[in-house]
Amino acid sequence: MRCPKPSSVIMLGLAFLLRYCFLASLRLLSRTFFYHQTEWVGPPPQRPFVNVRVTALLNHTSLFEAVLSGAFPPAFVADVCRRGLLPGADTTMDRAVVGRFFKWMVPHWVSISRRRDSTWERFLSLIGGDTLVLLFPEGRMRRRGGFDKHGRPMTVRGGIADILERVDDGDLLIVYSEGLHHIHAPGDRFPGLFRPVRCRFEQLPIRRYKELMRSGDPHFTRNVMHDLERRRDQHCLWDDQSVARGGPTEIPLHFPRRRQP
Repeated sequence: MRCPKPSSVIMLGLAFLLRYCFLASLRLLSRTFFYHQTEWVGPPPQRPFVNVRVTALLNHTSLFEAVLSGAFPPAFVADVCRRGLLPGADTTMDRAVVGRFFKWMVPHWVSISRRRDSTWERFLSLIGGDTLVLLFPEGRMRRRGGFDKHGRPMTVRGGIADILERVDDGDLLIVYSEGLHHIHAPGDRFPGLFRPVRCRFEQLPIRRYKELMRSGDPHFTRNVMHDLERRRDQHCLWDDQSVARGGPTEIPLHFPRRRQP
């Protein structure tokens, strides 16, 4: 086994340092100009934000969701800079400013179309034993009316099931966002500052979750889609009464029942 050249190690270290400085600065700005309120679904895990292999953000509402970086600890931000893998829609990644911003966040990114073609296969081929996948399972943004830009319901797409099929260890971190339309909605020119940013976290063992969703079953993809939609509809809602009670109570993992023949 050949050892990497010292110059390559230096370049990799420098690239990580630049990414971390960029995201750490963004995190600091987020915590300066916005009020963050976070909580866990049920009791927090023993090792929060550790050993995460897949991070899924539900309720995708704005390209300004980078402000959520203020809700994560610095160690997780460093983890993203070290081993993050981000699939991004080609229409987003091709943008001059927003696309470049996403490319600066992670060491690995893939511009994908909205079809299961070679771009999606290339992304799946990059999932290795130590990658940290970051994705928006809904695959598009919710507009103010509650639907996507074509007026269709915001469903979870099956791509996250493809990813889970290729990962057998570590945890799935689900981020339930309240939504950011009050800060910046699609079509707005400028973001609003000094407003609350609220989200919930849930960290699930991937192996156990795949068992409950019946990995290997022909309906595995559908089970994952329906389960994440149910979780999103329950935990992305936020009201003052929920906050006063200390957040939502823990719920068991759910999977659809098999239909009787």
